[in-house]
Amino acid sequence: MAANAQSQTLPRGGGDRHKGRRALLQVQDIRAGYDKLEILHGISLDVGSGELVCIIGPNGSGKSTTLKSITGFLHPKSGHIVFDGKEILGLRCDEILRLGLAYVPQGRIVFPQMTVMENLELGAYIDTSSTKVKEALDRVWTLFPILAERRYQKAGTMSGGEQQMLAIGRALMSEPRMILLDEPSLGLSPKFVSLIYEKLREMKQQGQTMLVVEQNAVKALSLADRGYVLELGRNRFTGAGGELLNDPEVKRLYLGG
Repeated sequence: MAANAQSQTLPRGGGDRHKGRRALLQVQDIRAGYDKLEILHGISLDVGSGELVCIIGPNGSGKSTTLKSITGFLHPKSGHIVFDGKEILGLRCDEILRLGLAYVPQGRIVFPQMTVMENLELGAYIDTSSTKVKEALDRVWTLFPILAERRYQKAGTMSGGEQQMLAIGRALMSEPRMILLDEPSLGLSPKFVSLIYEKLREMKQQGQTMLVVEQNAVKALSLADRGYVLELGRNRFTGAGGELLNDPEVKRLYLGG
């Protein structure tokens, strides 16, 4: 079974993968960490255009560090990160965003003293076309009607789940080709966890490419096309979401069953 095999080294560049879908993002053998502490010991993964891929694993396995390395918040010591055929390792965060790769960090980071509308407009700062900004806003309002209702409300007065929707909506304002989400359900009530995943499903159906880090492994794998399980900064398992969800060893080690 695919879930029981170690991840293999990924080829660089393009190529048709995963039932004809092009690999939009390829991460190959990256090593990264903080100061002298190495967290990632050769992580590899890829995400095909239109896929939702999740990364799961225990605390300290390197999940968030992987996203920070891809988005330029950390600079890996070695390896390759290729987005749409372009090497992006070493680029600044803003340069990576302009290429079409958006990031929703852990913790529902919004600007609390600014309104919902102002937060969303900040997400479109790289686009100078008022027409495109309005179109992006309309798409966010359609996906998250509650944000449209609260457009003049200060973000800091909203619930945690509403702030998470705002953080995702702000990322969508740049019309990204791919979104990286770090723990989108962290700290939310069961009601909002279900609602956030319902919205991720809608985004997936609309063709949005996503890479999602999650502690809620069952929720993530149930929605994902494919998943990667990390352990101590290394690839442990990889496979289709349903395969990993039903794999006995993955269940025993990571899913509490």
